[in-house]
Amino acid sequence: MIEVRSLVKRFGPKTVLRGLDFSVAQGEFVALLGPNGAGKTTFLRILSSLSRQSLGEVKIAGYYLPHQSAAVRRRLGVVSHLPLLYGDLSAEENLRFYGRMYGVPRLEERSAEVLELVGLTARRRDLVRTFSRGMQQRLAIGRAILHDPDVLLLDEPHTGLDQDACSMLDEVLRQVAVRGRTVVM
Repeated sequence: MIEVRSLVKRFGPKTVLRGLDFSVAQGEFVALLGPNGAGKTTFLRILSSLSRQSLGEVKIAGYYLPHQSAAVRRRLGVVSHLPLLYGDLSAEENLRFYGRMYGVPRLEERSAEVLELVGLTARRRDLVRTFSRGMQQRLAIGRAILHDPDVLLLDEPHTGLDQDACSMLDEVLRQVAVRGRTVVM
């Protein structure tokens, strides 16, 4: 599902990732471990097509980055340590917006399912800018799984989550894994 060969990422003269080889099969769940500054976020940004590699080959679901990034993005769900939501839209409106971009079938029904799963049904019509950091992260998780992606990439997904929300995220990840999706965090 994910194949990375001889990946190099440079920022000016500084090499952050050097000759990285990485392979994950469909349905695998992989956690990236390392100290701060090890390059985990940089690597996830490359996989999510938010940053370009300096050298090397990155293939996800049969598509190459950066040249086939649009095809790759359709197959990805991404949770960053920043929620990246529209504050002047409600939770429902955020999901509908992203759902239309991904062509999610039965969008109203799927949005309701996702809001229930992430525990935001009661706040579905509230503007996201009124949400706590943890609630925004819950919605970002919902957005990432809305279109049932083949690959879920998570960068510090527990950031801002309380104990109940961490349990919810763990349950979401279990469900994603049971359905044969690939998870890298």
